[in-house]
Amino acid sequence: MEINEKPLIDFSDTKIAFRHKTDDELKKAARLFSMMNREGLVNFGSKMGLKALHWNLPFVEKIIKSTIFEQFCGGTSLPESQSTINLLYDNNTLTILDYGAEAKSTEQDFNRTMSETINAIDFAATNKSVPVVSSKITGMCRFALLEKFQNGEEFIESENKEWDRAMKRVDAVCAHAAYKKVGVFFDAEESWIQDSIDYFVNLMMAKYNKTRVYIYNTYQMYRHDRLQYLMDSFDNAKRDGYLLGAKLVRGAYMEKERKRAEEKGYDSPIQPDKQATDGDYNAALQFCLENYKDIASCNATHNEFSCHFQVEYIHQAGLPKEHPHINFCQLYGMSDNLTFNLANGGYNAAKYLPYGPLRDVIPYLIRRAQENTAVSGDMSREYEMIVREVKRRGM
Repeated sequence: MEINEKPLIDFSDTKIAFRHKTDDELKKAARLFSMMNREGLVNFGSKMGLKALHWNLPFVEKIIKSTIFEQFCGGTSLPESQSTINLLYDNNTLTILDYGAEAKSTEQDFNRTMSETINAIDFAATNKSVPVVSSKITGMCRFALLEKFQNGEEFIESENKEWDRAMKRVDAVCAHAAYKKVGVFFDAEESWIQDSIDYFVNLMMAKYNKTRVYIYNTYQMYRHDRLQYLMDSFDNAKRDGYLLGAKLVRGAYMEKERKRAEEKGYDSPIQPDKQATDGDYNAALQFCLENYKDIASCNATHNEFSCHFQVEYIHQAGLPKEHPHINFCQLYGMSDNLTFNLANGGYNAAKYLPYGPLRDVIPYLIRRAQENTAVSGDMSREYEMIVREVKRRGM
């Protein structure tokens, strides 16, 4: 599909992108992104921040919360996130809630993640601006157990019981989501446990997506096999009589995947280059849009071309842009030029909003800083957009 030379949405419109920020908030964001644009400073700050938190230095939490946490997270709890959710909704933008804790390792932690996710579902059910919550299978099941299942290794008796408990946790979350009419995005993770994650999520989709999509799997298009897997997943859903939920992302574990493949001597699952990733990503978008009545999809990207691609396809195919199966999403605190201009244009646009105790979300915050330094260019783009708006306001 060809993209018109004059785009239907102007993603360079900083007035719309940042109209939700006061002058002081914009200047504060400019200072923060300026610092994050320096890779050495980010790496040093990340290491020192973790050490300072480990030493329980009281001033560190206050500094982090008033800077990077405030930029990328909604709050330390659901009630504390409400003001951010309201601000987004005032700007026609929905919220996808994510309890920001990383993978866990104990039964107590797994049960806590399940409870937190169910609490988020209850909270979302009372907020028309929160249609979806996000969760990780590794928050409710031990990583090594997922890896063992994927490898086809036989479980001992205690592991069979552990697997059953994990299945019950995931099912409890999904059953509650369907009952409350709230969607759940399950994140994609490392390739050596992804088949196990797919197993969980496909079971839940078959069980709960009979007439409406509540459960979504995530497809990482930087893997060269995922476009075909998306199509196969759709065929399976059609055959077995349920609707497919598909969150599309490029991916988050590229270097880790390549390094492991090299160390263990198997072919890397990662695409040969960015062009191949982009090609599969946009092909996946088109496939979902072509089948939008049977696939609820979320274009979860910071890539401007992929946003233009979906907008253009919707326009050329005459699709209803407000249809609940056709969605866009970006991380809170980033790519405001995409999210708010899409929302302003009447498209279903959302922010992915992490929340939780500061110490639980620190790994997420470090990733946001380290993965988006000047090396990748994302922070440079963010900083450039903010500076342009600062100048436009004459500040």
